[in-house]
Amino acid sequence: MANRRKFLTSSAAGLALLAAPTAGLTAAPRPNVRGKALVISTWDDGIAANQAAWEILKKGGAALDAAEAGVMVTESSQNCCVGLGGNPDRDGIVTLDACIMDHRFNCGSVAALERIKHPISVARRVMEKTPHVMLVGEGAQQFAVAQGFPLEPSQLSPDAEKAYKEWLKTSQYKPVINIENSGNRKTGPVGGPQNHDTIALLALDATGNLSGSCTTSGMGFKMRGRVGDSPIIGAGLYVDNEVGAAAATGQGEDVIRMAGAHTVVELMRQGLSPMAACRAAVERVARIKGAQAKDIQVCFIAVNNQGVTGAYALQKGFSYALCNAANQRQLFKSEYLLK
Repeated sequence: MANRRKFLTSSAAGLALLAAPTAGLTAAPRPNVRGKALVISTWDDGIAANQAAWEILKKGGAALDAAEAGVMVTESSQNCCVGLGGNPDRDGIVTLDACIMDHRFNCGSVAALERIKHPISVARRVMEKTPHVMLVGEGAQQFAVAQGFPLEPSQLSPDAEKAYKEWLKTSQYKPVINIENSGNRKTGPVGGPQNHDTIALLALDATGNLSGSCTTSGMGFKMRGRVGDSPIIGAGLYVDNEVGAAAATGQGEDVIRMAGAHTVVELMRQGLSPMAACRAAVERVARIKGAQAKDIQVCFIAVNNQGVTGAYALQKGFSYALCNAANQRQLFKSEYLLK
């Protein structure tokens, strides 16, 4: 008993020291980027998402609000890869994944969410209204309904229903690299074109704060319960206001296995530019995959705390959108590793 009291006493003293201000340490300086607001996001859909985010930023709004509002535009569109219009899993059910993160390391996430129009907004409620980071499946849906989100009809969109019926003829899944740029994001040959993608968005506001968001319906015709990188903090998205922010798109399994977005941010912490950090992360994916690298696509976007942006892809064809005070409709083709 005496030993136990001694242990508890010493433990309490240690916790008190941890809670007390640490002498000689100061908070990290705020980035000196006032007025350099910008938005960067993945793929062509990023243009519309960026414009919605920019409407908030140009009025002095917060990066977090911009990150949410931007991708809500894509969630509302009839897109094969994002939102309730997306292609279903192999059981014919659309499941949605999303996450959001602010400049104070607050983050929220939902996975395998059904019948909710804006999973990104539910992810934000998880962040702000619960002690958790991630809710999944039925529990995520129950939470959304309790928060006032209506349940949408469970039927597939016309495009998704047509694609699913075609897929059932073979029940085979084989992603096609960069099919996101094929020109028609709603339809396409099943099991290949238009069966995977993500919208990821990073925002820097006029006060120098960063936030990010990521949302998707995931791989079309995926196994029931499959979750990719999009709702995983540190894989599909990561924000550190002292350094920068990064997000990913492409084959989620390969982003998860090397903690993609967090890796990019840590490389920037070591002094690499956003573009160089994205390239180094892509090179790591290529080393991990070896000969299989030619069969997948992985791409990263990043912004540092000075407002410098960058992007890099494993394969040719990845595009990203950039919006700032100078130009609100910029679309770029990314540099890529495999020639």
